[in-house]
Amino acid sequence: MIRAIFLEYLRQCLVPTLSPGDIAAPVRSLFRNDFGIRVLLGLVTGVDPQRQIVRFNEQEIPYDYLVLATGATHSYFGKEGWAPYAPGLKRVEDAIEIRRKILTAFEQAEATADADNRASLLTFLIVGGGPTGVELAGAIAELARFGMDKEFRMFDPADARVILVQSAPRLLPAFPETLAVIAQRSLEKLGVQVLLGSRVEDIDPGGVVVSGKKILASTVLWAAGVTASPAAKWLKADCDSAGRIKVGADLGVPGISNVFAIGDTAASSGWKGKPVPGLAPAAKQGGTFVARQIRARVEARPPRPAFKYRHLGSLATIGRKAAVADFGFVKLWGEPAWWLWGMVHVGFLVGTRNRIATLINWFWAYLTFSGGIRLITGGSESLSARKQ
Repeated sequence: MIRAIFLEYLRQCLVPTLSPGDIAAPVRSLFRNDFGIRVLLGLVTGVDPQRQIVRFNEQEIPYDYLVLATGATHSYFGKEGWAPYAPGLKRVEDAIEIRRKILTAFEQAEATADADNRASLLTFLIVGGGPTGVELAGAIAELARFGMDKEFRMFDPADARVILVQSAPRLLPAFPETLAVIAQRSLEKLGVQVLLGSRVEDIDPGGVVVSGKKILASTVLWAAGVTASPAAKWLKADCDSAGRIKVGADLGVPGISNVFAIGDTAASSGWKGKPVPGLAPAAKQGGTFVARQIRARVEARPPRPAFKYRHLGSLATIGRKAAVADFGFVKLWGEPAWWLWGMVHVGFLVGTRNRIATLINWFWAYLTFSGGIRLITGGSESLSARKQ
């Protein structure tokens, strides 16, 4: 029904609407009554398929069947030096840190007397016009224009400049063009400056060079691409350009017995011969398929048919009462898509307490245009204004 569900929640934590505790649940508590499941926290450094062991925290853990679901991380397309200046959004820690950067930028703008410095501090640039970039741009613009009204004395938060840079000729390439146009208009209505067909050439502490022009921006966020975990290197398996393991029709790793890959770790053509997208429903469907495949092997039953991904639709939110939804034969936008987006998100939360807390926080934000969580936590960055 939606793309990466967890990332959707992270975006809501990024701007001050939800607390991380409202959207995340400890894995260990989810399996407290499943005594056949053991949860370990640590770093996997390799896999030896010949010996059937996983190297973990300087230990070796044997396996009969191995399912790799190690996800993906940010891709800077070979420009790894940009990472410190343009963080991406993959983990709860990322959301908290980016939220700190956004809120701190407003505080620094209040403290500085330098007009140029204030302008840089109030410029937020997002690289990448996919669903993540569109949602981040809309969320930040809405926060600046509605969520901080009358809170600052030296400037109007609504004057903040939000820029979305996209190298492609349109936003949301995976969506129908009609919905992409609607999304762009919704962003521009919020005051977001959309730069299409624009290439990021450099990122440094002072800002971004876009198509030969330097844009001074203290807060730059990366939403332009992802790359898979090093799972393919562990197995010395064939992979695609994004580092995803090329799996067979059964989601098994060719040439390696009893090893499967799912989600962002796998490059599968199980979508009517097309690549399976890196979406949450695809990972869930792959996990269910592999579990049944393993069970069939254990019980000496015939293997299941080839994995077939069922695309249930895509959703992207832009701002208050603004979203787009594509279900193939049905397309929604505006307020109906926005309400649907909210219901889907609440439905996928884990735990009754989280659902109730999220509903209350969202309802209050809807009535008052006020975000509920505005704490600046972590980080050693000074709150004093910085000279560019």
